[in-house]
Amino acid sequence: MSDKPFIDDKNVLRILDEEVFPGQHKRLNLHTAKLFTTSAVEVPVIIERSKKPGPVVLITAGIHGDEINGVEIVRQFLARKMNRPLKGTIICIPVLNVFGFLNMQREFPDGRDLNRIFPGTKKGPLASRFAYQLTNEILPAVDYVIDFHTGGAKRFNAAQTRIVKGDDQLKNLAEVFNAPFTVFSSNLKSSFRTTCKNLNIPILLYEGGKSSDNDPGITKHGLDGLRRVLKHLGMLKAEFDPPKAVKSTVFIEKTKWLRAKYSGLLHLKVEIGQWVEKKEVLAVITDPYGSFKHVMKSRSAGHIINVNQSPMVYQGDALFHISTDDD
Repeated sequence: MSDKPFIDDKNVLRILDEEVFPGQHKRLNLHTAKLFTTSAVEVPVIIERSKKPGPVVLITAGIHGDEINGVEIVRQFLARKMNRPLKGTIICIPVLNVFGFLNMQREFPDGRDLNRIFPGTKKGPLASRFAYQLTNEILPAVDYVIDFHTGGAKRFNAAQTRIVKGDDQLKNLAEVFNAPFTVFSSNLKSSFRTTCKNLNIPILLYEGGKSSDNDPGITKHGLDGLRRVLKHLGMLKAEFDPPKAVKSTVFIEKTKWLRAKYSGLLHLKVEIGQWVEKKEVLAVITDPYGSFKHVMKSRSAGHIINVNQSPMVYQGDALFHISTDDD
């Protein structure tokens, strides 16, 4: 028998009550629940298997329903047929939170954040039941996970992977993915990332862009990184070889948020990803009447890895996420 309980000694994958044979393509569904109209809501699970045995890679996006950019990365990956592996199996779930996606909302319809309720329960609320189904019916078959996210609301994330400090395997995968930045961050309790770690499944989380937005640059960084990882695993066909990286990813250990001291109209003076010096002007906050102007400066040198792009802000709003590592 294989060391993966869902794959037998003949390399047959048994998943979601179906058998997927070597070399086969299947589109299955995670059955979640029904709308008030009794219409079924199903989450498509797209599986491509090579005839050659190899790793099982799960690629996910849309765990928050308004995170469109991650969905676009997986969509392009599928549309270009890059998901047909040289060996092993690629499982794609482009939209985990279909309910939220339909309504352009972050949460499940029960008001819960899907990414804060893993591993879920069999008889709990709707989001918890879905998390339980994903955890128990798909994750046991998986060797690696690549999960695509975006920044919340109007906060635009620079293209970055996030990993736990001290995990050499994830650090190596982040170097292979080669996003502009790699941020060391702790796993959050009851998150998808924590559940994968508890199941000993390496998970690479990619963040880029902002909610309800589709940015071509963020999409390119994510798609190129995904291709690099699959090539590293020996699963990507030569015709889809990613471009060679010009720069190595910048590892960031320490960060801090800079918040607005005043409410008003926000005028940004720096670009996402930019290196800024101490006391460099980051933004100007004004009132609508031309009588007030506050110049916001950086309190330290660092990279800007998140920018609030809202045109109007309130006192205390997080405006910039900046690295504080030594240059």
